[in-house]
Amino acid sequence: MDAASQPLSEIVVPATLFGDLRAALDKEAGPLVAVHILHAAGYASGVAAAPALRTSPDEDLLALPQDMFWTRLATFFARRGWGSLTHEPAHQAVGFLTSPDWAEGAVPRGDDASCSFTAGFLSGMLSTLAGGPVAVLEISCRARGDERCSFAFGNALVIHDLYGKLLQGSDVPSALASL
Repeated sequence: MDAASQPLSEIVVPATLFGDLRAALDKEAGPLVAVHILHAAGYASGVAAAPALRTSPDEDLLALPQDMFWTRLATFFARRGWGSLTHEPAHQAVGFLTSPDWAEGAVPRGDDASCSFTAGFLSGMLSTLAGGPVAVLEISCRARGDERCSFAFGNALVIHDLYGKLLQGSDVPSALASL
């Protein structure tokens, strides 16, 4: 039996795990390594969790109407205590997933974004479901005082360009307009 046909095995942990894990990794390995570790673990977890979105093993999720797919994704996360999640088309090549109550962003971190595991998880899940790479970039984070956690997703080159523009000081609407 391959991983795609096995039911998702899950455990429940407190949402504070993310803050505790990030703090421990920062201390032991440094902030950049911590981000890479959490992202990689999130990606692998997202790949493993992707089949759980299907109602049957052969269901083609890409054939669903978009609103039904995004509702199913939001329900997946909400039922597991991650928080609410809303899809917003932002640009022809970039979408956004946002949440005012995302679990990983609940622990304040000063100026640092905190949802590295989530970014990896979403990338792994969306890449698996799409059958090709989907990059995810955290744009805003409650952990650093933003109103909501927000994740941009799309083709890796486009997301890389978006990230570069944001690093150069563009705001999100300006960066998206210049893509």
